[in-house]
Amino acid sequence: MTIPQHRIRNFSAIGMALAWTSLTFGAAITPTPAEARSNGPFYTVELAAPAAEARTIISGQAWQCDGAVCLAGKGTSRPLNICKRVVREMGAVTRFSADGKDLSAEDIASCNGN
Repeated sequence: MTIPQHRIRNFSAIGMALAWTSLTFGAAITPTPAEARSNGPFYTVELAAPAAEARTIISGQAWQCDGAVCLAGKGTSRPLNICKRVVREMGAVTRFSADGKDLSAEDIASCNGN
């Protein structure tokens, strides 16, 4: 008993497709170094008064607060816009930094609505 030639071609095509899928899927889900680094806080805020809650969600972004200092991961908006949202939800800020870079005094004043 022999296997027809067209079935052998089908099995080899299916085998190659599965191998290709496995290789490309593995590459797609492998974390890159940039993703591994981005898990820490990106924004640091010092509020004028201690935060009312230890954990707050602002525009879908989680903020973790300890007293008057709050931290959050990277968002999709510009730092000044995020600062303004924080002021709306938590009150005036005295310092705001994104990726270790502080906003200027003029930007902090704008953020606080002055």
